[in-house]
Amino acid sequence: MTRSLRILYSLLFLALLTALGLWSLGGLGGFQRTAQMSLLDGKLAKAAETHYDEQFPLKRIGTNLWAALDFKLFNEGRPGVVLGRDQWLFSDEEFKPAVNAEQTQAENLALLRGVRDTLREHGVELVLAIVPAKARVYPEYIGEQAPASLHADLYNAFHAQARQANIFAPDLFGPLQAAKARGQVFLRTDSHWTPMGAEVAARQLAEAVARQTLLNGEPQTFVTEHQQQTPYKGDLTNFLPLDPLFSNLLPKPDQLQKRSTRATEEGSGGDDALFADKQIPVALVGTSYSANPNWNFLGALQQALRSDVANYAEDGHGPVLPMLKYLQSDEFKNSPPQVVVWEFPERYLPIKNDLSGFDPHWIAQLKKTRNTHQELALSSHRTEH
Repeated sequence: MTRSLRILYSLLFLALLTALGLWSLGGLGGFQRTAQMSLLDGKLAKAAETHYDEQFPLKRIGTNLWAALDFKLFNEGRPGVVLGRDQWLFSDEEFKPAVNAEQTQAENLALLRGVRDTLREHGVELVLAIVPAKARVYPEYIGEQAPASLHADLYNAFHAQARQANIFAPDLFGPLQAAKARGQVFLRTDSHWTPMGAEVAARQLAEAVARQTLLNGEPQTFVTEHQQQTPYKGDLTNFLPLDPLFSNLLPKPDQLQKRSTRATEEGSGGDDALFADKQIPVALVGTSYSANPNWNFLGALQQALRSDVANYAEDGHGPVLPMLKYLQSDEFKNSPPQVVVWEFPERYLPIKNDLSGFDPHWIAQLKKTRNTHQELALSSHRTEH
């Protein structure tokens, strides 16, 4: 190689590095310093480095390219998603086996019984809303990967355990399955139900609550308004990092029609209600199925129950932790409702919870609870015979 070619190659290499360096500086454009980021303790430098690393162009190119190869060659996404048929996506929590599933289920069921007894000690009735898995409601869209054997009968087993523990758990699977003829009850690219699916579940729960006459008081009137449909990229597309280079490979967005529910003036009690220190009859506890306003489950439940509902659901913490937090809250201790609706997706039953944020003695006491009602019934039955 001649000296001129070596110089040319060197200059081209330096030019390439300079161009990439200038390009990568664009990643710092969106960085914002907060008051907690100090230069002296290194937090500012660490935050800037993390932001720069996330926005580095070559990293994004590599991520997109690798994801595209996985998607096209192996029909796979990142851990967290399972690809189905006709651009349907499923959460891998509905497919993969869980570690120590039997022991974890037993621990979670013990917590359920403890929650049941704690609520009853305060005169509160528990309504367990077991949300069936999306893969159970839409098995026709499951692709090459099938759910692990653990999930085959999980929903029915969960209901059987609830009945055995004398916990009121209306069936939601049948109504959701029947409603498929009228429209989607789960989003195609998301792990959650649609507003229609949330409404179907709310009506079923309300009918069950009415049959058991668990609520008393003056009924309220709520109205729901439907917005226009808009494209919606579901949360499961986050496990397909194809954007922006290969965004054309992504499943087409869902069409989401948001809803909003409000109390009517007639049902709100007028101006006096603004100053009234009244107890809210129903509390809703659960996951993002209840916490996310996109699905309007809270509003659908208010309208179906004809009752105000206080929402204590949380996004991203599963169903157990929000319930334990609610039981320790001042709201519950000082003003317990008549009914607690506990929204609990079936896939969370075999998943272990991090309970390190709670008093271990209190957790142990919850798990030690016994099914007193069953024991009394069994004792009575034995006495009669």
